[in-house]
Amino acid sequence: MQESLAKLFELKEQAMFAGSPDAVKRQHDKGKMTARERIAYLLDEGSFSELDMLVRHRAEGMGLEENRPYTDGVITGFGTIQGRKVCIFSQDFTVFGGALGEAFAEKIHKIMDLAISLGVPMIGLNDGAGARIQEGVVALNSYGGIFYRNVAASGVIPQISVVMGPCAGGAVYSPAMTDFIFMVNSTSHMFITGPDVVKTVTGEDVTLEQLGGATTHATRSGVATFITNDETECLDDVRNLLSFLPSNNLQLPPHVVPSDDPSRDTSELLDIIPTSPNQPYDMIQIIETVVDDGEYLEYFANWARNITCGFARLDGHTVGVVGNQPQVLAGVLDISSSEKAARFVRTCDAFNIPLITFVDVPGFMPGTDQEYGGIIRHGAKLLYAYCEATVPRIQVITRKAYGGAYVVMNSKSIGADLAYAWPSAELAVMGSQGAVEIVYRRELADASDPDSLRAKLVQDYSQRYANPYIAAERGYVDDVINPSDTRKVLAQGLNMLLSKKEELPKRKHGNVPL
Repeated sequence: MQESLAKLFELKEQAMFAGSPDAVKRQHDKGKMTARERIAYLLDEGSFSELDMLVRHRAEGMGLEENRPYTDGVITGFGTIQGRKVCIFSQDFTVFGGALGEAFAEKIHKIMDLAISLGVPMIGLNDGAGARIQEGVVALNSYGGIFYRNVAASGVIPQISVVMGPCAGGAVYSPAMTDFIFMVNSTSHMFITGPDVVKTVTGEDVTLEQLGGATTHATRSGVATFITNDETECLDDVRNLLSFLPSNNLQLPPHVVPSDDPSRDTSELLDIIPTSPNQPYDMIQIIETVVDDGEYLEYFANWARNITCGFARLDGHTVGVVGNQPQVLAGVLDISSSEKAARFVRTCDAFNIPLITFVDVPGFMPGTDQEYGGIIRHGAKLLYAYCEATVPRIQVITRKAYGGAYVVMNSKSIGADLAYAWPSAELAVMGSQGAVEIVYRRELADASDPDSLRAKLVQDYSQRYANPYIAAERGYVDDVINPSDTRKVLAQGLNMLLSKKEELPKRKHGNVPL
């Protein structure tokens, strides 16, 4: 027995130090942790249980027979974060550059299957060079097994991808199908084809960072949900995100005992709406004033900034918040903001997270770029997402709510459970100025003093139509509330709606306008 134990300890020690000291040093020199160091930092201390530690590849040819390190370049297992169970894999760049082969993929398949069967979040720490060339089509087939499981787990358990190094070619599609993607500035890169191939095919000169860096994907492509400055900050943010999410789609999100009074007065909101209807203000300031302790975890904070989405708590309950951002493009809905919000609404609905929507929207973005780019189709994604959502849904109209964009932003007509408006709300087909120009076109053309008449008509239209009281008379908003009471009203409404049960008609799945 002693001899057997000695052999076991020897093998496990080899597995623990599968990467060469030089490879580990190169990893550290880049400001990156090793695969095991990342797991140790992310999970609760001492909670990690490793699986398949002694797995080695079975490939032959191209020199692989004589290089068969244990773990095969990926660490897999389970543990806890803040006491809650998670499954995890961490690609090891110090072994084969983190390249995926058959045995490597089988380990990931196995841990993903376990996560789905247990109903716990699946976290992938990606730092690999793509498919292992020596294993050829076997490696490509192995990727397919990962993609298939990503889809099987979608909407069932939270899937979080943390890109902490290169992620190229077919490897990018697994993170793309997960719920959240984290990237680290300077050390994370995602792309289908690298700069050299781009140069050869298109003639473009582009750097690695410009093509697939964290900033590019956070601001331009809409691929990176969250970006951070270093790996420890990134892993801290993963822990924070998980605190808002349930373990699976059959559970409610975690509830914390609130330290913030749900009836707290929010009178600071009384002066937030500018006198001029065209003057911007910060919707995030409203959100942070209303939610518990001002804590707001923004989703895609650097992309499509004319709409803001994120997680917060209200009276200790997790909520998903969507709000038009008047500081950017006047809060108009365009292609990117519609996609961003639609994805967020569907994520919240999948994981039983109530939705609160703050509305200040002048309409959809006009222009040939938007029309040719498919604003009709992309805007319909957000409309579809809200119509399909069965979680508690509350709308608050702070100022402009014009045209079809008002309907899309979680109005009563598409299923909002509760709708409130501030006295400053303007619900209309369009703004007063535009409406007067159309309705009174002939009168203005024939007037001796069109400017004076226009001003009078605009004022009259604003008083008669661009206010929340006509909508309240019709029941399109449930109440016109004092901004000082916003937090209290939302907390009361949310607590009432937590028992909401709604079932959609039986069907295989809806046909989202993709």
